[in-house]
Amino acid sequence: MTAYLNALGVISALGRDKAEVARNLFAGDCSRMRRESGWVAERDLPVAAVHGELAPIPLALADQSSRNNQLLLEAALQIHDDIDLAIQTYGRERIGVVLGTSTSGIDEASRGLAHYLRDQQFPSDYDYRQQELGAPANFLAEWLQLSGPAYVISTACTSSARALMSAQRLLDLGLCDAVLCGGVDSLCKLTLNGFTALEAVSDQRCNPFSANRNGINIGEAAALFLMTRQRGEGPAIALLGAGASSDAHHISAPEPSGRGALQAMQKALSRARLQAVQINYLNLHGTATPHNDAMESLAVATLFPEGVACSSTKPMTGHTLGAAGALEAAFCWLSLSADNREQALPPHVWDGQADPDLPALKWVTASERLSSIAPRYLMSNSFAFGGNNVSLIIGDAP
Repeated sequence: MTAYLNALGVISALGRDKAEVARNLFAGDCSRMRRESGWVAERDLPVAAVHGELAPIPLALADQSSRNNQLLLEAALQIHDDIDLAIQTYGRERIGVVLGTSTSGIDEASRGLAHYLRDQQFPSDYDYRQQELGAPANFLAEWLQLSGPAYVISTACTSSARALMSAQRLLDLGLCDAVLCGGVDSLCKLTLNGFTALEAVSDQRCNPFSANRNGINIGEAAALFLMTRQRGEGPAIALLGAGASSDAHHISAPEPSGRGALQAMQKALSRARLQAVQINYLNLHGTATPHNDAMESLAVATLFPEGVACSSTKPMTGHTLGAAGALEAAFCWLSLSADNREQALPPHVWDGQADPDLPALKWVTASERLSSIAPRYLMSNSFAFGGNNVSLIIGDAP
């Protein structure tokens, strides 16, 4: 059954709506990756933050106020008319919410705990529900008064890619007629210090697949799709296939040969009933860590021996962790959108110094163009701790 992606709301360091995000994405704009202090002691680090005031949480839901939910609200407001139409068409009980996150409201929780340790009481605006992993789905469902299934998937950096897979399953099972699905993660000290402890954070803008790569940058984002069984009035774009694997190689390091990543991509192709040569573009996970890039390049070279146009967009957005899968699926959606009149693709931004130990890949340049002739098929990879791998295929709907 076709899972139509009828509407998209997106906010990241690249911009605060689809048009701004697309403009900066296709231009390869990394200017929003800025050095900031205060996240990790005695270090200035490049982070990809959303700047400016965010939409306030409604007063009736003040106990669910968090930056994470504010980012999610910003994305939801962009497609509010589409959501209202879905409610009128299907009813509130037939619309589900499936989101991915890894931070939820942990930043508010950490500040609340610091206040408690200092003053022996929590601040007046602290509520335990802010930090629960299910908080984003609960907030969105309560704000929209939806009574369909509502839950969060938290599998680290594959969370929101899995959320899209799970949303499609709800449609296939007939449990929902529409699902709000995607992901959200906000910057917080816990995340940045955790990755710093793993010696995975770069002091410079990340440099995926370069011989000089030395780690990730962290960012924040929200991306929210309205997925339905029926095509809406927007572009005919759909989630055509998805594949997942869990190679369980190591708690944080990827399986070196790329076996699990390759399996996820192969499953996605099989479910989409496509061959590798039909893929027009691949959005790489491309974190710029030595092991992840080595593993992914091996998997991609194996699956695409003739090459495929590919890029990592993380130098522009940072690694948005639980939001990354949905955000990078959104980049595929924007590439396919009719608003992309120049048929641009996200360019690969790096120093151009190829790692001689890795297979050569076909990098998207600023002049690269996507075919204007449908059908077109775009793939997006997401890989996570524990050997958790997901690959999505988004394309022109049949």
